[in-house]
Formats: sequence, structure tokens, C-alpha cells
Amino acid sequence: MSISRRGLAGLAATLPLAAPAFAQNRGDPRVLRIKLFGDLRSIDPFISPEYMARNHGYMVYDTLFALDSKMRPQPQMVASHSTSADGLTWDFTLRDHLRFHDGAPVTSADVVASLRRWAIRDGHGAQMLAEGNRLEAVDATRFRLTLQRPWGLVLDALAKPSGLPAFIMPARVAATPIATPLTDPTGSGPYTLKREDWRLGDRVTYRRNADYVPRSEPPDGLAGAKIARVETIEWLSLPDAATALNALQTGEIDIFEELPPDLFPVVQRNRNLRLAAQDSAGVQPIFRMNHAVAPFDNVKLRQAMRLLVDPAEMMPAYMPDPARWQDCKSFFPCASPFHTNEGWIAPNMDLARTALQQSGYDGSPVVVLDAQDSTISSTFGRVAADRMRRLGMNVDLQAMDWATLVTRRLSKNPASQGGWSLFVSAPAAVDLMDPVSHIALRSAGARTALPGWPEDAEMERLRDAFAVAGSLEERRRIATATQARALEVVPYLPIGMMSLVRGHTARISGILDAAIPVYWNISKAA
Repeated sequence: MSISRRGLAGLAATLPLAAPAFAQNRGDPRVLRIKLFGDLRSIDPFISPEYMARNHGYMVYDTLFALDSKMRPQPQMVASHSTSADGLTWDFTLRDHLRFHDGAPVTSADVVASLRRWAIRDGHGAQMLAEGNRLEAVDATRFRLTLQRPWGLVLDALAKPSGLPAFIMPARVAATPIATPLTDPTGSGPYTLKREDWRLGDRVTYRRNADYVPRSEPPDGLAGAKIARVETIEWLSLPDAATALNALQTGEIDIFEELPPDLFPVVQRNRNLRLAAQDSAGVQPIFRMNHAVAPFDNVKLRQAMRLLVDPAEMMPAYMPDPARWQDCKSFFPCASPFHTNEGWIAPNMDLARTALQQSGYDGSPVVVLDAQDSTISSTFGRVAADRMRRLGMNVDLQAMDWATLVTRRLSKNPASQGGWSLFVSAPAAVDLMDPVSHIALRSAGARTALPGWPEDAEMERLRDAFAVAGSLEERRRIATATQARALEVVPYLPIGMMSLVRGHTARISGILDAAIPVYWNISKAA
């Protein structure tokens, strides 16, 4: 689920580099300018776990189904679907007026090719297209999924909003080998991207797709009509928060995503600015350890970290407002129907020191990646480094930007040879709701696990069992067993749950209450 160093370097070499710069004509209501949390480095939403690639995907692609504001799958590119009485055959028909940006009609062959490429890296997709299951085009607008045994997550998989959403692209693009990053951004979504509109380190510019035909239903979460109300959307690279805040105050940008909490009062005092939730579900900052190399290849050391990670001590370092964060005492978000705190281990620094000694830790360097342009990652990374040092661990905190961290975390070299031991990120709650969708619990090593590469056959068995469970009660039992196994093998550790906040000007309206931030339906007053 990652792009190789060579692939990224080759891709970057084909793109123009430029220093950050503000767009002109700040008052133009046809242009929406956004400071996102990072810089777009990959436009391939199937091989990059980076949320910037996901956000790009929502601009240029469409999905077969989408989650509404109540987190229910709704048809998007699909006009109708049916299921056989035994739950083994699923038939789908595409809606009318679907066209790619190059004018070609979207066909079922494009759907099949896209889903097959998606399933190579996505956990849901891998289960849906497991050996013996068949996905085939019936004709130009109809396709069929035939299962060997009932699998109750078909619509959930096709509507998944994050991780690796099942975006639909032309079959010729989907034919790109999964190890080769996409360079063709052709989709069928509400906005288009041209190569010359993508400048690393500066901006990404999306143009309204005049040929896009929205659904007739009103926008609702990620579902319903995707209405492109502005002609142009620019994502600006502004790594310095003070510079970005000044741009927001002067109207040079319209939205400041992932606004640092220490800037909330400044925005609140300005009558021309507003604070708003960035998404409807929140995020879970995570303590992500590298299982592939020392020292965290040692399960006893990872178990010792269970006693070190203390939300009550760590969460206020980033989010001082207690109303905006929660200690869920679970690998599953508080809002998950499978949330459980059974077996949770209370943090205790004194016991952590004892567990560290008993783990056999030999003083090996612990390289912590500190993405200084990501307030979340940097704050929690520095707090984690401080707590490990207090235990007596040999910590090497290495400063970099987020884009460098994303590349560095792909390395499986020893920490002393350009590798890494730990970083902090904050996956969206919608990526963590149940054992199958939970991206941070994936434990199939390099095949589908995120960087850190936990590998545990029992965890994967539980995830498979959850997908075919016949009742809600059985699913809850499996989720509880999944938590127990995670506490034993420690694929990662949650630091807590919190809500991200955006700042925006009072001139914009129509921001959707969705599980992730999307940019259609937004209007800008003159």
C-alpha cells in the first residue's frame, strides 16, 4: 500500500517545482483556495495510504456508492442493484450520463478493471474478490459479482469513504501495474486535473468538469449530488501555520484545514472568520511502531508501550480543550458500534519501566520521525519521544516535513541505516470502525498492512471471520476478540480520539457535514 522511493523520485522528476506563492485576485468568487495539511505527492489513490491522495481522488473520480451523513451506503454511479435470495449474486446497473474527462463513456469494463486494481491493496477488496469469487461485465452498463459464500460487506466495501476508496477510472488507466504509480489523472468526477496544474511544493489546481451530471438527490454527506459551484479550486502548499493564518485573515485563502488549536482564539476574534468541524467523525492519533526492525520487532517491548501511552497526559499537548478529545480506551472509536474497552490496560510509567527492563531492550536507538509541518504528528511525536526518554530509552528525534516522513516510513532498513522506529499519524475514524475496515489493525505484513507492517495470522483470521459473521451479536464478539488480540500483539497504540477543526472565511457556504473533507457544493460570495 505504498509507493516506492524510486517510483516517487521518478514521478517527482516529471513535475515542475516552485516555491510557495499566493494566488492573485483574492476576491474572485469563482476560485476557492484551500490550505490543506500537506502537499500532494502521489495521484494514485490505490497505492498511496496518504490522505492527500485520497482527497485528490474525490476531486477527479466518482464511486459506485457513497456514505450519507448517517453513514449509510447510497448509490452514486450506480442506478440500481439487486441481490439473489442466497446472497451470492449481486447485479449492478450504472446510471446514465457518466463520462470520463476525455469524453469516453464510463462502462462496466472500466468498473471491473478499477475494482480489480483496487482489490490488490485494499482489505475489503481483497475479501470481496477472493479466489473463487467472480466480477464480470454483463454488458456496457451492467456488471455482476458472484460470491462463493455470502459476504455481508459488499455495499460497505464499495462505499468505503477512506483508506482506499473504490474510485472508478478508465480501464486503460486501471491497467497500470499496481507497483507503478499512476500518471494519468483522468476520472469522471466533478473536477479535472491537468498535469501542468500540479506543481510540487506550490499548488494543485482543479477545474470544474462542465460535463459532469450530478445525481438528482440533494447532497448528503458524501452521497447525493456533487455540485461544482466554483470554477476553480486551488490547494496551496503553505507549511508555515503563521503564514497560512495571515493568508486566511487577508482573504488570500478561503479555508485553512487542520487549524492548530493555539490559533483558534485568533480566528474566533475575527468577525470575518469562522471555525468549523473538518469532518463528522474525527481522527485517532496513533503511536505507530515499526515491526520490521529492532527495537519494536520485540513484542515484549511493544507490550511495555501499552503502559507508556497515556491519553490524559498526551492529548492535551495538542488539544487543550477537553471537549474536543476523548479517551476511548479501545482500538475502535467511541462512535463505532463495535467499541469495547474490555481488557484495556491502564497506563502507568512505573510499571512501564519495569516492563521495559523485562523486555530485554538493549538500548538500541529509537528513531522517531518528527514531521514539523504537521502539528499533530510533530506534537505527539515529541511527546512520545519525551516519555520514552523518561523510561530510559535511547531516542533519536529526527526533524523533517510530512512529505519526507511519508517517503521515509516506507523504508525497512534498520533505524541506524536510514530506517525508522516510530511516527505518529491520525487516521480518520471512518477507517477504524470495525475489524475489516480498520486500516491500522491490518496484520498481513507487506501485503496489505500499513507502514509498520504488523504480521499476525490470528488477527487476519479474526478479520476474515468478522466479514462472514451472520449476526450483529457474532460480529461484536469477534470485535472484542480482535481487541484482545491487538492488546497481545500490539500492532499500534491509540492515543485517543479528537475532532479536527478548519478555519474559513465568512464568504463561503455549503461545506458538507461529511466523514472526510470534500470540496464540492461550496459557494463563495463576491
